[in-house]
Order: sequence, then C-alpha cells, then structure tokens
Amino acid sequence: MSDTASAHSGDDASATGHPRALDTIIYGGLVVGILDGLFALIFYGLILGAQPLRIFQAVASGVLGKASFEGGVTTFLLGILLHFVVATCIAAVYYVASLKLPVLIRHAVVCGLLYGMIAHLVMNYVVIPLSAANSGRFSLRTFLPAFIGHALLVGLPIALLARRSAKANQRN
Repeated sequence: MSDTASAHSGDDASATGHPRALDTIIYGGLVVGILDGLFALIFYGLILGAQPLRIFQAVASGVLGKASFEGGVTTFLLGILLHFVVATCIAAVYYVASLKLPVLIRHAVVCGLLYGMIAHLVMNYVVIPLSAANSGRFSLRTFLPAFIGHALLVGLPIALLARRSAKANQRN
C-alpha cells in the first residue's frame, strides 16, 4: 500500500484539524442523550422490567436522593433534563481533550470506544457515589451491557462527531 493510501485508510489519520465546539458539544450531547436514553428505556425498562418513570427518576435522585421517586412526572422530567446535561458534559470533556490530544480525532473509533468505557466507569464509581443517589450493588448482569452500551452509544458517537467536525473545520 502506498504512503498516500495508508494515510487515508482506516480511522483516517489525516483528520488533524480541531473540532468545532458547537458540533461536538451540543450535537454530541443531543445524540448521546437520545441514544443512551433509548438504551436505558429498552434495557432497564423492556428487558429488566423497570418502570420508565423510575428510570429517569433514578437520574434525578443524584440531586434529590430518595425523594425523586415520590415526585412523579416532575422528577421524571428533571431526570431527563439532567441526563442531557450529563451527556453534554461528557461531550464537552471529549471536545476539550481533543484540542490537546489530536489522537482522539485521528483514531476516533478506538478512542471513542475507550472513552465511552471510561465515562461509564467514572459515572458509576466516582460521580454516582458522590451524589445523593443510591449506588446499589454491583451486578455483572447490568454492568456489562451498560459498559458496552456506553462504548457504542456514548463514546463512539461523540468521537465520530468530533472527527467529522474537525474535517469540516479543516476544509474551511
């Protein structure tokens, strides 16, 4: 394979421009919020049988504690809002990191998958224990699908959006 062909194959190592903040953070937060929210509703709701209302009330419990489960639709909506705020923060961290580490753009697929896994670990073992939410017990039955889900539905979309934005920004 020629040098030119290898430079433009795979993860497209030629994409070294900086992503735009709006593209990566806002669109990333929206896309990830929707994908991860759908994952939560399907996995926890349809597969494990949790009530959809309680899924997002559990997110609100990070701020309100156990009281979130008594707040009905209001705390459900607060949970959705907080879910999108967290998704946007996760996208913002990737954006800021990509400004200093161009490898996150050049190798977006691998870095995005790894970032999603790291985001899941940080959420579950740093953020949630520091919040008012009940951390619960470890269960491989819920950990593994959520871990893989975060790689595919959180980290990967953010990285691909950042790479797309960097390419577009490089052309301008």
